[in-house]
Amino acid sequence: MKAHGKRKTSQAVGRDGVDRKVRSRVQIENVQPKFSGGRFPVKRIVGDKVAVEADIFVDGSHELSAVLRFCREGRDEWSETPMAHLENDRWHAEFTVTEIGRWKYTIEAWINHFKSWQRDFKKRVDAGQEVSVDLLIGIGIVREALKRASPKDKGKLNRILDKLGDKTRKEAANKAALSVELTQLMARCPDRANAAAYRELLVTVDPEIARFSAWYEMFPRSCGSTPGKHGTFKDVIQKLPYVAEMGFNVLYLTPIHPIGTQFRKGKNNSVMPETGAVGSPWAIGNKDGGHCSVHAELGAMKDFHDLVREAGKLGISIALDIAYQCSPDHPYVKEHPEWFRKRPDNSIQYAENPPKKYQDIYPLDFETATWEELWEELKNIVLFWIRQGVRLFRVDNPHTKDLSFWEWMITAVKKEHPDALFLSEAFTRPKLMYRLAKIGFSQSYNYFPWRNAKWELTQFFTEITKTEVKEYFRANLWPNTPDILTEYLQTGGANAFRVRFLLAATLGASYGIYGPAFELCVNKPLAEKSEEYMDSEKYEIKSWDTDSPASLKALIAKVNRIRNANPALQQDPNLKFFPVDNSSLMCYAKVGEHFSETVLVVVNLDPRWPQSGWVELPPEKLGIPDKGAFEVHDLLDGAVYSWHGSRHFVKLDPAKAPGHIFKIRKR
Repeated sequence: MKAHGKRKTSQAVGRDGVDRKVRSRVQIENVQPKFSGGRFPVKRIVGDKVAVEADIFVDGSHELSAVLRFCREGRDEWSETPMAHLENDRWHAEFTVTEIGRWKYTIEAWINHFKSWQRDFKKRVDAGQEVSVDLLIGIGIVREALKRASPKDKGKLNRILDKLGDKTRKEAANKAALSVELTQLMARCPDRANAAAYRELLVTVDPEIARFSAWYEMFPRSCGSTPGKHGTFKDVIQKLPYVAEMGFNVLYLTPIHPIGTQFRKGKNNSVMPETGAVGSPWAIGNKDGGHCSVHAELGAMKDFHDLVREAGKLGISIALDIAYQCSPDHPYVKEHPEWFRKRPDNSIQYAENPPKKYQDIYPLDFETATWEELWEELKNIVLFWIRQGVRLFRVDNPHTKDLSFWEWMITAVKKEHPDALFLSEAFTRPKLMYRLAKIGFSQSYNYFPWRNAKWELTQFFTEITKTEVKEYFRANLWPNTPDILTEYLQTGGANAFRVRFLLAATLGASYGIYGPAFELCVNKPLAEKSEEYMDSEKYEIKSWDTDSPASLKALIAKVNRIRNANPALQQDPNLKFFPVDNSSLMCYAKVGEHFSETVLVVVNLDPRWPQSGWVELPPEKLGIPDKGAFEVHDLLDGAVYSWHGSRHFVKLDPAKAPGHIFKIRKR
C-alpha cells in the first residue's frame, strides 16, 4: 500500500461508471461492494476491512494492472494498493477504514504494456526464437519509463538498459529483461496515462456501537422512588446501576420534553382524561418549550447533563427519542402555523393511523412552502442535543416523513459529527424500510417481533445477512416496544419472553427491550387481537417491582455477559443456519475465524412444550479439525456434552431453559 499524492479521479463517467475522458480500452464492471448502482454508501465500522472486487478486462490478450484507491472524504491525499487477479477477469484488493466518517474508494486499471511484452518475450526465449527486435521493443518501453521513475530508480533502470543494449552478451541481455529487479522497477513507474477509472464510491464508517449494542428503553417519569410520584433525571441516575448490571450499553429514554395539555390523553389512550393525567410523552410541547426543552417535572438541563455523565461512567450511552411532531400547545403552532396542514374548516389536521387517532399530536407538513426553514429547524434540534452530550437518536416513525429530508439531515449532521447514530423506528413495507437504511439511518427496527416460525425467521435473517442488504441495513431486534405486545408474548407466558429474548440477543448483534415491562413479562393486552398494553405506560406513571423473583434480569445479565465475551456474537454477516428435523427447534451459529470462537445456538420456539430432534451439524462446516468427536459447552448452565459425527440429539424443555448457547471444544 502506498500514498499516491493528489492524483484526481475524474467524475466524467459513463453509465457503467468508468471514466470516458481518456482513451482507455480497459473495462471495469460489477464492482463490489456496491448497491443501487453506487447511489448510496456502504456501511462499515471503524477498523473494518473493505474488500473490493471487480471484473476488469480488455480486448485481446494484454496484461493488465489495477489499483484500489481510497481516501477519507474531505482530504486530497489518496492511498492505493495493488489489486490481485483472482480468476476469470475477477480482481480483488482491500483496505482498512481507520477513522469514523465517510471514505471514498475507486479502481484504476490500465494495459500494462511492459508486462505484456515481458510475458511474450519469455515465451520466445524459452522457444529458442530470434528476439533481437523484441528486445529493442522492450528497450523502448523501459526508456519511456525513465520519464516517470524516481531519481533512485532511474539509475537502476539505466544500468539495466546498458545490459539490454549490449549486443555482445545476448544471454545476459535476455536474463536482465526477465529479471525480478526489472519487473519490480517497472511496477513502480507504470504508464497510467490511459488508465480507466471507476467513479468514486462511498463508505460510511461508524463507531463500534453501531454494530454491537444492547438497548434498554425506559420512561424516566416511572423511575420515582415513591409509587405514583413523577420520576426525575436524578431518579434515573439511581437506576443506572440496575441497567448496567443487566449488561446494557445503551439507555434509550422516551421523549423528555414538555408535554402538551390540549387534548391530553388519559389512561389507556382515553380522550376523557382523569384529573392529573400525565399524557403521552410523544405529544411534545407546551408553554414551557418544545423539542429543545426538558419536561419541568424531570428536572433541569443540568440534571440531564449529570445523567449523561454518570451513565458514561458505567459504559452506558444515552439515546434520545427524536419525534418530529407537536402537541397543539407547542410553540411552533403559534410561531410557524405554515408548518402545519390546515383542513377546510381552518383547523389543523391531527395525526391519524386509521383507525387509530392521535388528537394530542399535530404532524408537521413536509410539503409546506417554507420547507427549507422547517428542515433547518429540525436539523438544529439534533445539533442542540448533540451539544448536550447525546450521540444516539431513536427516530420515531421516519417512514412518515420526507425521505429527502432524512438524507439531507443525516448527511449534514454526520459530516460535522460522524459519531452520531440514528435508529429508525419504521415498521413499514420492506422497500421503504430499506430505503431509510440506504439514506443514512445507522440501525433499523424490523419485522423480528412478528417472525415466530422457524421458516420465516430463517428466511428473514438470510435476506438481511446474506444478500446485498447486509451492506446497508443493520437490524436492531426488539421483542417488544411500548406499542408492540405481540400475540406470541401475550399467550406464551414467561417462557415466551425467554425464547424471544434469547433469539434477539443471539440472532442479532444489536437488540433492545422495552423495560421493565419485558423482564417482568408484562403481557396483558388492551383488548383481544390488540398489540397495545393494558394500562400502557405511554399514558400513566408506572411503578415497577424490579426486585420481583419472577424477573428475567438474571437471564438477561448472563446472556449479555456471554455476548460481551464472544466476538462472534458481535456481528451479523457470520450467521449460519443448520437443519433440525423438528420445526419447533432452531439451530444456528455465529461463526468465528476459528472453530473455538464459533457460538452455536439451539432454541425451542415452542414456549409451552418440550421439543426434541436431531441437529445436522457437519463438523467440517464449522472448521472442526477432528471429524469424529468434539465437545459442546453450554454457556447458560455450564453443562458439557460429547458429540460425535454430524447428527446430534437435542431436547429442550421451555420450563427449564429456552435453549442452549454452546462453545465448541476439541475432545
